[in-house]
Amino acid sequence: SGIPGSKNKGATRGGKKGSRKRVIDPFLRKEWYDLVAPAHFTERSFGQTLVTRTTGKKIASDSLKGRVYTINLADLQGDENLSYRTLKLKCEDVNGKECLTNFYGMDFTTEKLRSLVRKWQQIVECSVDVKTTDGYILRVFGMAFTKKQPRQQKKTAYAQSAQLRAIRQQMMKVITEQCTSCDLKALVVKFTSEAISKEMESAAQRVFPIQNVFIRKVKLIRDSPSRVAVLAAMHDSTKVAEAGRTV
Repeated sequence: SGIPGSKNKGATRGGKKGSRKRVIDPFLRKEWYDLVAPAHFTERSFGQTLVTRTTGKKIASDSLKGRVYTINLADLQGDENLSYRTLKLKCEDVNGKECLTNFYGMDFTTEKLRSLVRKWQQIVECSVDVKTTDGYILRVFGMAFTKKQPRQQKKTAYAQSAQLRAIRQQMMKVITEQCTSCDLKALVVKFTSEAISKEMESAAQRVFPIQNVFIRKVKLIRDSPSRVAVLAAMHDSTKVAEAGRTV
């Protein structure tokens, strides 16, 4: 009953009976979890994520913790004018079917950054490592551009190297003062409301006229030892005081 011309007498057309594996849709073993942003954002639910269900020693919540999600600030605040900024939120804990996220970083969109760079002006950049009152260490990048003085006829707006150093020192001083005087929850509000950028502009304006002053980027360098308590405070629905009032 083998295949004609085959040396293997046990060979049959189509191979062994039942040798083909049954194809199982991998999505049948997965489940959806809601992503929840900290309480100071207007739109707290910003999406869903997929994970394999708990099987044996492989727990679903362990696979979710540590995931980093990039979301536009305009979607979190419901304001299209903030679409030039993106936030990184990291999943710190899982509560039921909800992933509780915390601030992990902030950046500019590429198109916004490119739109600010023009001819006949200079860019002033700085970076400083700061520690919040609740123990988080952040690296904050500042950015500013020179501009023409009032009634200036000259085409270019170039500052001297000593003036650029003075502007950079003023920017770093403001960033350090503002970031080290509050916790992470209040600091994120300062970042998203551009309160620190306005303070930098007013401080450095005395040295040389500047414009388009922003916190360009924020990176989380080290977590706080008490991050469990910080996460609970971040997701506390109590209204956050507007940090920009006490700048």
